[in-house]
Amino acid sequence: MNAAVRAVVRMGIYVEAKVYFIYEGYQGMVDGGDNIVEVSWESVSSILQVGGTVIGSARCKEFRTREGRLKAAFNLIQRGITNLCVIGGDGSLTGANLFREEWSGLLEELAQSGKIEEEAVKKYVYLNIVGMVGSIDNDFCGTDMTIGTDSALHRIIEVVDAIMTTAQSHQRTFVLEVMGRHCGYLALVSALACGADWVFIPEYPPEEGWEDQMCVKLSENRARKKRLNIIIVAEGAIDSHNKPITSEKVKDLVVQQLGFDTRVTILGHVQRGGTPSAFDRILASRMGVEAVLALLEATPDTPACVVSLSGNQAVRLPLMECVQMVSSGRRASLHLFINYNKVSFENNLNTYKLLSHRKPDTELPKVIRVGITEGHNMFAVIDGFEGFANGQIKEISWRDVGGWTGQGGSLLGTKRTLPAKYLEKIADQMRTNNINALMVIGGFEAYESCLQLAEARARFEEFCIPICVLPATISNNVPGTDLSIGADTALNAIVETCDRIKQSASGTKRRVFIIETMGGYCGYLANMGGLAAGADAAYIFEEKFDIRELQANVEHLTEKMKTSIQRGLVLRNENSNENYTTDFIYQLYSEEGKGVFDCRKNVLGHMQQGGAPSPFDRNFGTKVSAKAVQWISKKLRETYRRGKVFANTEDSVCLLGMRRRNLIFQPVVELKDQADFVHRIPKEQWWLKLRPLMKILAKYKTSYDVSDSGQLEHVARHSPKESFI
Repeated sequence: MNAAVRAVVRMGIYVEAKVYFIYEGYQGMVDGGDNIVEVSWESVSSILQVGGTVIGSARCKEFRTREGRLKAAFNLIQRGITNLCVIGGDGSLTGANLFREEWSGLLEELAQSGKIEEEAVKKYVYLNIVGMVGSIDNDFCGTDMTIGTDSALHRIIEVVDAIMTTAQSHQRTFVLEVMGRHCGYLALVSALACGADWVFIPEYPPEEGWEDQMCVKLSENRARKKRLNIIIVAEGAIDSHNKPITSEKVKDLVVQQLGFDTRVTILGHVQRGGTPSAFDRILASRMGVEAVLALLEATPDTPACVVSLSGNQAVRLPLMECVQMVSSGRRASLHLFINYNKVSFENNLNTYKLLSHRKPDTELPKVIRVGITEGHNMFAVIDGFEGFANGQIKEISWRDVGGWTGQGGSLLGTKRTLPAKYLEKIADQMRTNNINALMVIGGFEAYESCLQLAEARARFEEFCIPICVLPATISNNVPGTDLSIGADTALNAIVETCDRIKQSASGTKRRVFIIETMGGYCGYLANMGGLAAGADAAYIFEEKFDIRELQANVEHLTEKMKTSIQRGLVLRNENSNENYTTDFIYQLYSEEGKGVFDCRKNVLGHMQQGGAPSPFDRNFGTKVSAKAVQWISKKLRETYRRGKVFANTEDSVCLLGMRRRNLIFQPVVELKDQADFVHRIPKEQWWLKLRPLMKILAKYKTSYDVSDSGQLEHVARHSPKESFI
């Protein structure tokens, strides 16, 4: 929550408001005194990388009573506070809404008892409330992700990855219990991200006879030489008779029926701690700024709202609509939770079913995961289009791709070679291997390659087949999509490194670090890495800069260093400017900062491309791949005529991308006008709207475009048809 706290404080000060911390939640509001403190810009320095919340949190029975809320109202009036930003779950937000509804009555009661003047009643007649949802369970409706969920998934996947190595060595079965009393989001996404054999969640109780079905599946996997089994259990998992399914019960069942060496690991509060992920920092920062804007725009007629995330867009939803839907779901039926909470939950569940339940080989021989359910023979091409032209093609089975989800890079290999000079050889290989559809996974070159294949259809009939591009690049520079597979993993690598670099200077006074990131000409990593790491500046190709701006940045840092800020962080995209190189900027800062601060530089290089994929990337990659295969199957049925596939329309060569709130297929030909082929970037990029946000949080005076800020919507209307999280 600290990123949200930081954003609210700094955005509040930016709009010239007084900002107060209320320590220990509602308890601090009731107790007053030193628990309510005015804060400054520096009060929230160096808290981005700290988990939890620096202002504390506490359950408060007294606030549930009118007497307690009366004390809280008095303490707020004493300081002239009439705008509250509340970060918490449905309990905290329900309490905030009740407080708002009672506000005028509480003030009148205080005036009657002589504790406040009548003038105060008139002056502070309205209380505005904006909520942000902080919950690792992701159990609040109206938002794709709550603050803390992605960080909790990081902790779980780190443990799962570590356990899988020992489980594989010793041929063990591990039962992992994760949090989620009412919501199985953590369990489900973890299962999807690590390829678990079985998952138990409260929203989807297993059918009668699940015990035998699970044991059969585990034994079949062992028979196919799989050396480990992973079973994930949400703490609130139940069976069809509403009886709890515990991790110990699952372990005993496996031991008794199969005799497998089985261990239980209960993750517990490990999931709630640790360093926040890059996604959570950016989400919380955006939500914090949005919360301040919502308070500024609030009127007496505006209902209390929650700021949340839909796709990559900020939205505002009536607070009580969300709370009531969560409460009614828990009272009525846990199945209902899937329906109203998020489209993404149902998508996750359906994708997990596709990937985890293998059909008999006699029914569908030698196909992989989603392809198996569609009845396709699947082929893997080694080393991109160059390998394709050289015949490096092999048929691949379900078992061949086991365990791939948690491995970084591409096990098939990749090359940036475009197909234009190999078209004839590729067409020959497609004819020889009877290939009727193509899925291409990659970055800008993958998009450009499919564009070349589409344009070559007039000469080669073999390319008249359904073709789908899945954007996968750390640079996030593919036209037609807001996010690419791999970008989140690289972003986390950058942010983790920045944290360590800043920590290295904890014993050093006044030091500025210049850090170079990858991305080609796309500044996504530098900009978003800067936002997540709390950078003072980020230089990118898309936003031109000159020596005057560099000098202004140095002066700005010098002023900050003279107060209490001891460390500075500056990010530079590798191709941001051919003259103002990383060395040049380092030397400039070193020279101009003499006597105030010293400088260090770091080129992160290829460490941004390695490592285990983040939970977000595993989930995103799995779901878009599943959706792409289903699209291909549909196109094959539509274009199959007289014993062959023939597809030559523009909409049969598409890129699957995430646009604002939805996953959509877009013909590659239509995306030509949106691409800058010289610099290999899209002409318009959504994240550039977040540039002022980073500058504001770094104490620069700049304008902030509110045209893209969230508008109040109703819960039932805002949900996307598809969700990517």
